[in-house]
Formats: sequence, C-alpha cells, structure tokens
Amino acid sequence: MLLRLDKVSLSYGSRPLLDQVSLQLDQGERVALVGRNGEGKSSLLRLLRGDSEPDQGTIWRSPGARIAHLAQDLSALSPLSVAQWVSEGLPGRGHELDAGEGWQLQHRVATVLSRLQLDPGARLDQLSGGTRRRVLLAQALVGDPQILLLDEPTNHLDIETIEWLERFLLEFNGVLLFVSHDRTFINRLATRIVELDRGTLSSSSGNYDAYTRAKATQLEIEAQHQALFDKKLAQEEAWIRQGVEARRTRNEGRVRALYALRAERRARRERTGRIELDSSAAAPSGALVFETEHLQVAFDAQPVIRDLSLRIMRGDRIGLVGPNGVGKSTLIKALLGELPASGGQVRRGSRLEIAYYDQERLQLELDASVMQNVSGRNDQVIVNGQTRHVAGYLRDFLFRPEQLNTPARALSGGERNRLLLARLFARPANLLVMDEPTNDLDIDTLELFEEYVADFPGTLLLVSHDRAFLDHVVTSLLVFEGDGVVSEFVGGYSDWTRYRELQAVPAAPVAAANANASGQRAQRTRRLSYINQRELSALPQRLEALETEKGQVESQLADGSLYRGAPQTLHERLQRLAAIAGELEAGYARWAELESMSN
Repeated sequence: MLLRLDKVSLSYGSRPLLDQVSLQLDQGERVALVGRNGEGKSSLLRLLRGDSEPDQGTIWRSPGARIAHLAQDLSALSPLSVAQWVSEGLPGRGHELDAGEGWQLQHRVATVLSRLQLDPGARLDQLSGGTRRRVLLAQALVGDPQILLLDEPTNHLDIETIEWLERFLLEFNGVLLFVSHDRTFINRLATRIVELDRGTLSSSSGNYDAYTRAKATQLEIEAQHQALFDKKLAQEEAWIRQGVEARRTRNEGRVRALYALRAERRARRERTGRIELDSSAAAPSGALVFETEHLQVAFDAQPVIRDLSLRIMRGDRIGLVGPNGVGKSTLIKALLGELPASGGQVRRGSRLEIAYYDQERLQLELDASVMQNVSGRNDQVIVNGQTRHVAGYLRDFLFRPEQLNTPARALSGGERNRLLLARLFARPANLLVMDEPTNDLDIDTLELFEEYVADFPGTLLLVSHDRAFLDHVVTSLLVFEGDGVVSEFVGGYSDWTRYRELQAVPAAPVAAANANASGQRAQRTRRLSYINQRELSALPQRLEALETEKGQVESQLADGSLYRGAPQTLHERLQRLAAIAGELEAGYARWAELESMSN
C-alpha cells in the first residue's frame, strides 16, 4: 500500500465534494478516476499530493514515496528552456550530487525529452499549448515517482503521442491514478475504475467497458429504490393530511417515521442532469461540398499542404488525423476560405450552412456574458423553428441561472466547451466542422455529444485525437503523413491502425512469389511434410486472390453513392474489408513460418 484515504470530507461552501470517503491505492495499480465535471476530481488529486488539506479525515502516504503530478492547467509560462523546466522534476534538486549521480539524472532528462519529442533548448513561453503539455508531462515523469497523479494527460496530445504514453505507463511500476475522458486510453491502462459521484467514491475492477455495464445496472437499481421511497413518502404525506378524525387517531410513531422520511428525502443528492443537445436543422446543401485541385498551402515557403486533390460530397463523414502541427487545422481553414491557398484551387458547394467549432474557441466573446454569447442582445433563440427563452435553452447545457450574466472569460474549460456548443447549435447547419471538440468534456457529456454527431444528417469534418469518438462517427479519414502529404482512407481509426500494422509486416510481394523459380521452391520444400508443402505452394495464389478482392472492396467504398444507400451494405463492405486485412495478415505470417521451416 502506498496511499490511503480514511473517512475524508471536503466542502466548498455548502456543497460537499467528498463525504466521508475512503480509498486505498496499492503498488502496481493503474486507477482511472472518473466523474462529471465539477464533481471534485481535481480537488481530490490536490488532496492526494498534499497541496490542500481535508476538512475531516486522514490521508496516509508511504514514507519517502515520491509523488509527481500532471496538472490540468496549461498556464505555466516561463522563459526557462524545456530542459531546465523538466529538470525541476528531478529528485534531489537543490542538493549536492556527485558526478555520477548528476550524469545519470541528466541522462534521464535527455531520455524523456527524446521520447516526448521535445526540443531541450526551446523556451516554454514560446511553445504551443499541446507542446507545453508534453513538457509538463515530461517534468512529472522524469523524477521516477512511486505515485503518479495525472489530470487529463491526453488533452492537446496527438494520437501518436497518446499511444506512446500508453506504452510508457503500462511499464510504470508504482501507483498510477489518472483523470481522463479518453475511453480508449482508460480501457488500455486501467486495472480499476474509481467514480466520484455526489460526494462518494465507488470502485470497480476492470476497464471502462466493464465499469459502464456495472454503472448502468447500479443506476437502474438506484432509480427503482428511489421510486419505491418516493411512493411511500407520498402515501405517508397523504395520510397525515387526512381529516380531523384521522388526525385524532394517528399513530405518533408513524408521524416520527414520516419526519425521518422527509429528512432523508432532503438529504438525497440528485444526480446532475444530462446536457440536452438539439440543433436547428438546415436545408440540405448542394451535392458537392468541397473540391480541391492540386491545393497547396505554405508558410514561409514551407509546404503544409502539398498537391492535394479531393472531393467532399454531401453526407460524407470525414476524420482528419495526424500529429500536432502537421496541417489538419490549416486544411480546414483553407476549405472554409479563412486561409488563402499558395497554389491550386478550392471550390465550395452551394447552400452551405456551417457550424464551425474551432480548436482555440476563438468564436467565443470572452468579455461578453454567457447569455450574450448565444443570443446577443436578445433574450430569445430559435431552435428547430421554435422560439425559446435563452435561459431555458442554456439550462439544457447545464448552465445555472446565476451564470447567465457571467463573462465567458470566467468559465472553466469544460464550461467554455459547453457554451460554444450552445452557441453553435442555436444556428441551423448542414455542415459540421469540428476541430478538437472533445477536450475538457466529461465522459457523460462526451458520449451524448457523440450520439448527436453520429446522428447529424449533414456533412461532417472532424479533427480529433479521441480514437473511440473517431471510430463511432466517421466513415473515412484524411491521413496527414507529414511533409505536406495527405492521403485518403476508407474506414475508421481502428481500421486505419490495422491497415498500418499490416503494411509494416515485412512480406515478399505476391507477384514476386509467383515469379519465383520453381526449382528454388522445390529445394526448400523437401524439408516440409507433404501437407505443409501443398499449403506453401497454394499460399501465393490465395494471397493474390485476397489482394484482388481487397482492391475491389476498396473501389466500392471509394464510390460516394455507397454512403447514400442502405447502411447495411456499407457496414457489410467495411466488415469484409477488415476481415480481408486479418486474413492477409495471417496468411503472410503463415507463409513466413513455412518458409523458415523449410530453410
């Protein structure tokens, strides 16, 4: 055991964030802390690392255990170099070190910087938000802590870095406690889920998928118990309100029991409401949404988009993936006309009604109030043809009445996200353009938002590092490969991952295998059994047939009309493409195995 909470309570004002909670963290555990925004997850992390004290209860830490953390806040700005800032996380700072120890520690700094692809000489105050987060992460990791606390570690990281972080943390030997809304990240790392809900902690072993099944059952049981309780309370309230004759004969014990029921009902903390997402539907756009011909975009003569020709049709659902800084946001801005092309052409279709969610939330007026950001000077909005008071509309996005006149600048990251969603969905749209929309959203809101995006009837362009979100809402990808190169791929992110892994498997080309001299094969196959010889002889033809079928399916999927037809047909084609990829991978592996047996 490295860390323990015993009957810990913490309140802000009259609201209890933690109510007599207990928690134990043991060596080797990787624990995901989940819960809605505002429930107190970050406050709990501050308690664990000793930055604040509980109102009641005790927190025990193993003596001498090193604790490191990654804060959610990205405000750390400093003229220090990256190497200097990361070195602040080393153990023994400010103490005398001998030459050997000093070299080892600096080697550790260099190793972590290399793994996170950080320039040791860059100044922290000149870095982008995503790079700055990697620096803060490096500072947390470099001290080789026994207890590692991470608050939203995947925010602003690209998928490649997230996958590296997963591999790194899987090898971490201490206690890992992390807050994240990235469901794939949680599934791959967590050995246990701890949920903070209405001041209490509940724990379930396993990953996020196991937790969601258990949570659904628990909420159903809770709703049944509350319904029975409320029914009994209503019956007792009706009984005590009976006429004079009934009151003369009433049982005083029953009256006291009613008072206890009332007190219990007042003490019940209702689960926070779910955000309500409902957008104004716009008339369909023209069939063509965007078309580029040999598009080029360059900054300081450095190409970001190089010779890109593509066509985006009405109803397409496209995800843009690639490392940070490779040009995903640039392409979106070029398509929307916010950035001029350095070469080539961009055509925009007719009747486009665009809802654009920008990564930096620049569409928010930070000095304007919450209400003004949605409705200007009006107190009404029109959603799906219906007039609504802006206060009621904002209540759907979980804004309290006292927040309506609050400047947007004073909102948290999650609240700003919800405000931008409210602003966007108050306007009719047939083209949804979203650049990293999932940052700072809790998982409940994220999953509801995902349902909305999946059901959106128009065209979707999505930049996201959330792999589960991409898999659930897009049907094709634009993959940014660096040096200005962008390629198209049919399928979701998991399909792309499988395809990329298959391409990385070294295998002799099928055509070359067919052209191989039969005499050479005969010499090798003499060492194989008769059955294995036949299998090896048949493999090239079988793999060639699979490659041909794969090309045919990819051609069918490249036909835009397939996406406007029966969803079942599209689903079957995608399933078959995935199956072919698996068969090819297994076939090439078997070929290599038989070849090695014959040598």
